[in-house]
Amino acid sequence: MPSAETSPVSVLDAKRLFADWKAAPAVVLAVSGGPDSMALMWLAARWRRALKKGPRLLAITVDHGLRKEAAREARDVKQLARALGIEHRTLRWRGEKPKTGLPSAARDARYRLLLRAASSHGASHVFTAHTRDDQAETVIMRLSRGSGIAGLAAMARQSDRGGVVLARPFLDVPKSRLIATLAKAGIAFADDPTNHDPRFTRPRLRALMPVLAAEGADARGLARLASRLARANTALEVMTDGAERYLASINGAASGSFDLAAFAALSDEIRVRLLMRAIDRAGHEGPAELGKVEALLQAMDRATAGKKPGRGVQLKQTLAGALISIQNQRIHIGPAPRRGRRMAGLP
Repeated sequence: MPSAETSPVSVLDAKRLFADWKAAPAVVLAVSGGPDSMALMWLAARWRRALKKGPRLLAITVDHGLRKEAAREARDVKQLARALGIEHRTLRWRGEKPKTGLPSAARDARYRLLLRAASSHGASHVFTAHTRDDQAETVIMRLSRGSGIAGLAAMARQSDRGGVVLARPFLDVPKSRLIATLAKAGIAFADDPTNHDPRFTRPRLRALMPVLAAEGADARGLARLASRLARANTALEVMTDGAERYLASINGAASGSFDLAAFAALSDEIRVRLLMRAIDRAGHEGPAELGKVEALLQAMDRATAGKKPGRGVQLKQTLAGALISIQNQRIHIGPAPRRGRRMAGLP
């Protein structure tokens, strides 16, 4: 008898998993041809049929141009989509591919194409088939990279991407249940060999999961950790919002300028988040790395520790395209001069 971890996902289960999005006008389904995404398309089609009125479904397959089998897999997706009464499109990642950081570049290209397709077809949401197993792997990946609370919260069930919502209905569902669903329905799926390629980080970490599970750190536990950290991160963001409003109210402080004494009285975690927000707003070199912001905060504390309030510049530093300075008992964060730019008035 199948257990709760291996039983197929029923229509009732699907109605519960997709319930939050039944009022959406249209939904893009990201379907690669692998087991998780094929189960997503199958279950979304059954869910839609069970509704009197529901979203229009559009399945999108992204061919990254990296494997010759990808074209055949896209045709297999199209065939199943047609049988399910779902419109299907194949999009291709064109252009030169990077020699390093390929998985990350491919992921960015995939989301870019999916979100563009959603916008052009009037879809409010893009569904991906990330499972509880994927969530657990993401926690381990981010832990290995030294991520903070926000990073270890891993993937959110929903996130806004420029006006289109990226949704992950299966984030609490084990992969084994999706495979059981396809087996019961008699649906074949593709097995992407790059998912087992030890040259890439995620497959190497995936191979460690059975070892971690034997020590009690299984996918369920790691996903639960991500959920708890997401809850903590939400609370910390609310506290940071309040701190930002408080600092802005002091002496009519402008955005990107803080009273030094008031800022110093806050907890380290809130100060780090305030700095990250201000640097991201002012900078022009992308998001600031957490470790570098933490180092900046330490430098700020050293520059002001044990010193009497006075005038003059106590610190001046650039980070992620932002210029951070402490001067006249205030912290100022604004855009840094762009590298290579000529000074005004010079030829």
